[in-house]
Amino acid sequence: MNALSVAFKDLLLLLKERGQIFMLFLLPTSFILAFSAAYAAGQSLEEELINVPVVNLDPGGEMSALLLHNLNDDRGLQTEDYDQAQAEADLKDETIKLALTVPAGFSADVQAGKQTTLRLAYGPGASESELEAVQLVVHGVAADLSLETQLVGGLSQMGAMMGNAPPEEQVFTAERIKEQAASQFERSRIAPLVGLAAKWPDQITQGREDFNPSSFGVAGFAIMFAFITAQTTASSIFDEKKEGTFRRLLAAPMGKWELLLGKMLPNLLVAVLQVIVIFAACWYLLPLVGAERPSLGNSPLGLALITLLVALCSTCLGLLLAALCRTESQVGGISSLVLWVAGMVGGAFIPNFLLGDFLGTIGKVVPHYWANQAFNDLMIRGQGVIDILPELGILAGFTAVFFVVGLLRFKFD
Repeated sequence: MNALSVAFKDLLLLLKERGQIFMLFLLPTSFILAFSAAYAAGQSLEEELINVPVVNLDPGGEMSALLLHNLNDDRGLQTEDYDQAQAEADLKDETIKLALTVPAGFSADVQAGKQTTLRLAYGPGASESELEAVQLVVHGVAADLSLETQLVGGLSQMGAMMGNAPPEEQVFTAERIKEQAASQFERSRIAPLVGLAAKWPDQITQGREDFNPSSFGVAGFAIMFAFITAQTTASSIFDEKKEGTFRRLLAAPMGKWELLLGKMLPNLLVAVLQVIVIFAACWYLLPLVGAERPSLGNSPLGLALITLLVALCSTCLGLLLAALCRTESQVGGISSLVLWVAGMVGGAFIPNFLLGDFLGTIGKVVPHYWANQAFNDLMIRGQGVIDILPELGILAGFTAVFFVVGLLRFKFD
């Protein structure tokens, strides 16, 4: 009961400090929403088609029609027909950002094997990324068109050369070669031999196709800020000692264990509530910023065990910080630095394997890494409690080390 009284007193003091409430609950949720909104905006920009005004001075030409068809063939561009005078005026007025001009006689020149040039005019409103994207797509389509025309022309010449041969030696005619080449080009567009599949690495997803990136971010930030609450425990003990109330509590009819337990219980409760609030807030708020809800996996028991162990580990880390820090600046500065760095190398912001061999190895010596692995196993890889037992065991080991070392170094005076 004495420990609960001390814990209740600390919780009341915590609730009176609006800055602490913002730091513990609102700040992590704001972080996640901001990063998720930025990621969702980036995804929508990647999926948005770039409008390309086109001045076609070769109307009715076979090659110009094929060029425009290929530009609109799922390449991120959408062409729009423009009159030359209108395009020049709109570029000058910055109504449009750029304009592509197909020169007169384009089809005849390409079919005749003559060099011709497409012109891309752009104004100050065109961004470098848009301009580079349009240039790459147009250059690629034009190069493919040129290659196909040259190949067909070359094969047709070979067929024509065979026209002088005896009939029994004429295996292919020029017309048949041209039809076969055109058929192969069309097939290469519909079913290319080499494709590109973009997906997250198997180190994260373990081959799951329904991977939701928001699950990784929510878990990482929840762990990050849950461990930052360790500073709250250290600050609370330091403030009590500085103001002299800790000595008065020692004089009260309670044991040292009860006092220490009472100082640690608020951190444990706050860390658990923090993880719950972050997950709940993100579940309801992420769709409002265009992001997907995080996947919670198939094991509520596993999520509860990880949350409890993370909160307990953070609490014992707070005891260790309180035992090691000797000044207020150390509690506020050094502990914050250590906790933020531990979160970064532990994979809270960036997947651990992307940090490289050196930082990736360092990350394994902080509890954040193992908490991240456990959450990812449940939420991303669809595993169960049995699968995360090694991570839970390592987290329990960190907790025991923090508690024992903190208790041995802690000074009650």
